[in-house]
Amino acid sequence: MTDRVVADRETWFVVVAVAVLVVSLAAAAVAATDGSDDREATVEGWTPDVSDPRDAEAPGESGVATVDGEEFDSVQDAVDAAEPGDTVVLEGVFEERVTIETEGLTLEAAGEGALIDGSGEDTVVHVAAENVTLEELWIRESGHDRGNEDAGVLVNGSGSTLEDVRITDVTYGVWIGEAEDVIVADATIAGREDVSESERGNGIHLDRADGAELRANEITTVRDGIYFSWSDGVVATENAMWELRYGVHYMYSDDNRLAGNVAFDNDVGFAIMVSENLTVVNNVAVNNDGPSGQGILVKDVDRTEIRDNAVVANRNGFYVYNAHGNEIVDNLVLENEVGVQFTAGSSDELVVGNSFVANDQSAYAPTTVQITWNDSERGNYWSDARTVDLDGDGTGETRHQPAGTVENLVRERPQAAVFAESPAFDAVRMAESSFPVIESPGVVDHRPLAEPPHDDWREYYANHDH
Repeated sequence: MTDRVVADRETWFVVVAVAVLVVSLAAAAVAATDGSDDREATVEGWTPDVSDPRDAEAPGESGVATVDGEEFDSVQDAVDAAEPGDTVVLEGVFEERVTIETEGLTLEAAGEGALIDGSGEDTVVHVAAENVTLEELWIRESGHDRGNEDAGVLVNGSGSTLEDVRITDVTYGVWIGEAEDVIVADATIAGREDVSESERGNGIHLDRADGAELRANEITTVRDGIYFSWSDGVVATENAMWELRYGVHYMYSDDNRLAGNVAFDNDVGFAIMVSENLTVVNNVAVNNDGPSGQGILVKDVDRTEIRDNAVVANRNGFYVYNAHGNEIVDNLVLENEVGVQFTAGSSDELVVGNSFVANDQSAYAPTTVQITWNDSERGNYWSDARTVDLDGDGTGETRHQPAGTVENLVRERPQAAVFAESPAFDAVRMAESSFPVIESPGVVDHRPLAEPPHDDWREYYANHDH
């Protein structure tokens, strides 16, 4: 059989399939329902193990600050009397605002704890010296002025550490400005419930804060959980962020590591924007379904590794916009409305080893060209693909187009969804997968996997803690 005859038969098959599709689409316009989906969500009741940030009882006594055996009824007086390297021990309630200008001081709570209450004005604690440590303190009631950067703690001293602190009823939780190598660990940060999201500050705000380490913090009821601005070399691990606009928000910050964090019940879980050379690994983004509704947003990002993350039950699992040269590898993308959306000229992305399971739509690419993610030995697993592995090497012999003609038509004309599994639509999908001559716009996976690389994806269908 000549190549011309084969090509003619392929062309004939496509013409017939498309013709049937057009007829079915016309019928769909007549037969369409209201488009509602009565199916119950299977990822439901996912309950991360986080504490109630307001479940604490304030000390009952007036405050006493002790330094070098001398007692003061004011934190500021004790700090001013201290020498570099001294420890100021606090117990009870202090209603004041404090500025620390002595290097190497430690402020720590004793007895039944210590609370510094700023009475709703300005910043509560300003760390203006280097190598200062705050431990086990409760800091609350900053001012309300976002423009004035009113914060629970303002850190301008490099090498400082905040550990096991509770910061509540504040505009900004911790603002780190022009200070290097600051550590914030095991902190609980909560803003004001009676203030609208647009008027809140961020939980941890990094402004030219290179080398910071943010570890095991719990952040809620602020605007963005952790906000990066012009801050490089930052490591953020094991933080939990919920009921926010963005769990994490990167802007103009390079060479950072984001690992083992959990963002849930936000508008966007992780907003990775205008940055490069990031490592984003082993994070969990669940139930981020606000107005934007992204699990992981990748916008104007280059040369970044996004690996081994779980992106579950969001509006969009991944939303990739004008991103170039990134690796999106070995992620679990489960039960999102759209598994991954590529748009705005994203290119040179390596997308392999991911498990796309039970998403309403696996992929979407609003484009007039075809996006080929890989032609390597390994592709991705698609639970809605008809993958046939004839030689037993774990990959399919035919390519899979998760975002093709059918998917684009259904998205543009939802009334056609009632025919999504019809023979006509199946015929077009078969044509796109079987005949390389058919280059319809959308996303193509040349080597779809026969089995999901993630054996543990079923655990998300149970009510479990993280």
